[in-house]
Amino acid sequence: MESLGIVVLRTIGMYFVIFIILRSMGKRELAEISIFDLVIFVMLAEMAVISIEDLEKGFFSSILPMIILLIIQRISARISLKSQKVRELLDGKPSIIIQNGKIDEKEMKYQRYNMDDLLINLHEKGIQLVQDVELAILEPNGKLSVFEKKDNPVKIYSPLISDGIIQHHVLEQMGKDEKWLREKLKESGYHELDSISYCSLNKDGTLHIDESNLDK
Repeated sequence: MESLGIVVLRTIGMYFVIFIILRSMGKRELAEISIFDLVIFVMLAEMAVISIEDLEKGFFSSILPMIILLIIQRISARISLKSQKVRELLDGKPSIIIQNGKIDEKEMKYQRYNMDDLLINLHEKGIQLVQDVELAILEPNGKLSVFEKKDNPVKIYSPLISDGIIQHHVLEQMGKDEKWLREKLKESGYHELDSISYCSLNKDGTLHIDESNLDK
């Protein structure tokens, strides 16, 4: 009976510990599950089960590994905010699956994304024909973002600058280079990239620039 009471108390205590940890990890982790997030969640669940089952192990020594995981997640999240390379390493990069109605089978194979997955996602978005798609992007969290063709289609491009880093592959898709981008930035009064958090092309050909408010 005494051991049963300990199990109940540990279960309640572990519930609140995991609740606090998940809240501390931020809203992004609750809304989107990346591979890095999934690993942490699985480890937390396993540690919680071991803590409840192993009554000989002290409760506080059981939650210590969980706290270490939280620290790792918080540090990696802070680093990824300032480093695109770290963010891509942890979360992955978006992949273009369809461009101008043409499916990129090589990219689909690389992402292990089959035709059934693609068609199901298109149908869920009310799109019956692949040729009606201007751009389909497989996001790092597995979500498929789809842009339909319009009567007067406007080319849609990803950010030209992200976290102060020029996205050269996007410029290549546009048939532009870094020199062209820097000249456009100078026209808008920007001579350095450090202050730019996000930059994309408006439909009228002008630049949309969002300045960073993070302390350097």
